[in-house]
Amino acid sequence: MNFKRKPWLTAAVSAVLTVSLLAGCGSNNASEGSNASGSPAASGDKPFKGKTLSVYIGSNSTSEFIRTQLPEFEEATGMKVDFQVFANEQLSQKLSVQMTAGSATPDVFTIRPLEETKLFEKNGWLHPLNDYASKDTAFDLADFSESSLSSATANGNLIGIPMLTEQQILYYRKDLLKEAGIEVPKTLEELKAAAEKLNNPDKGIYGFVARGQKGALVTQLSSFVFSEGGDFQNGDKATLNTPEFIKASTLYVDLLKNYGPPGVLNMGWPQAMGVFAQGKAALFTDTSTVYPNATDPDKSTIADQVGFAPFPAGTAGAKPYNITAWALSMNSQSQNKDAAWAFIQWVTGKDMVKKLQLHGTPGARTSVWNDPEGEAGFPEGYIPVIQESVKTAIGHDRPQVIKVGEARDVISEIIIKGLVGEDIAAAAEKANAEFQKIIDNEKAQ
Repeated sequence: MNFKRKPWLTAAVSAVLTVSLLAGCGSNNASEGSNASGSPAASGDKPFKGKTLSVYIGSNSTSEFIRTQLPEFEEATGMKVDFQVFANEQLSQKLSVQMTAGSATPDVFTIRPLEETKLFEKNGWLHPLNDYASKDTAFDLADFSESSLSSATANGNLIGIPMLTEQQILYYRKDLLKEAGIEVPKTLEELKAAAEKLNNPDKGIYGFVARGQKGALVTQLSSFVFSEGGDFQNGDKATLNTPEFIKASTLYVDLLKNYGPPGVLNMGWPQAMGVFAQGKAALFTDTSTVYPNATDPDKSTIADQVGFAPFPAGTAGAKPYNITAWALSMNSQSQNKDAAWAFIQWVTGKDMVKKLQLHGTPGARTSVWNDPEGEAGFPEGYIPVIQESVKTAIGHDRPQVIKVGEARDVISEIIIKGLVGEDIAAAAEKANAEFQKIIDNEKAQ
């Protein structure tokens, strides 16, 4: 089949080739995309003709869309892409095994930065992309939001290019707020007051719902903590017992315990969203990317009544997370680094990000969020909320350690203890000591 080469793709490939030669990042494969003198190879407009690039990617609608676009990329570059898709945990395990063995494949892979960066970067499995990204002027690294880049940075090294971003936002029932004469909450105090007023269990309506499940709740607690001026840690010091953290935890417990539905201790995002989408909760905070579950009439009984708002402000202002949920990274052992960058540049370039956003995948490029065409794939009222959220956002939503899962379990005990009636401050002291041990043990290794 013949694929018409788009001018933007040809230009992008040329830009990649030029910056690759300038950066010298692919020096372990001098012949790649250039001849011995360093000038463009005779292949001309197909600089990677005859090469095969190995790509491992997480399974989701984004990866499936990228697969449909591959023929065009292969035609323009001359390379063949061995594109393999894996479930999240399967991918993480497969990467760990192959990287530990020093494998040169895959050349490119997706990582979950806030879950895997610390371990992967410490082990030297990731090739820093600073030079590629900064010297490729056409790529325009400054177009990415600062918080999304910080999610994919470790020890000053950019170890992945943001591919999929998430922010914590507020979902609300337009009809219920209007009937009660309540404005959309702009502060955490207003959120609590609205939840209290809208809570009506006798009619099957709860004021508020969010995650209450062990481990899962931590990411959504984070924005409450940040907005009160706290964090999980300050460098190598655990800060779970600070007044700011305790204040945020107390509010989160109060909202779930007094205005939340039964069984909240067993709720991750699917269960909490299910409560909201079935019309049983007035207010819901969670990640921006789950919105289709509330706005799709086939999944939601309140699809036409869903409103979106920025996360409410606390004592320190509104500080929701804005994180890179998925990033594209390069194997430090890859023998095809220039070709690997060409692929990364293509997937995370402005044109593809716009296509992906039309497909419903929220990217990290400011220009695309400000482009009417880039907004077309999202519901009314959603885009302004994302734009506002990014302005004051924090680039992480969980503790920044290697043993993220273990740390999340420790931290979530503060909320769980509060939900069953135990003292939150005492639970925070205990959790802080346990979290500090995790930090100290990792530092000593």
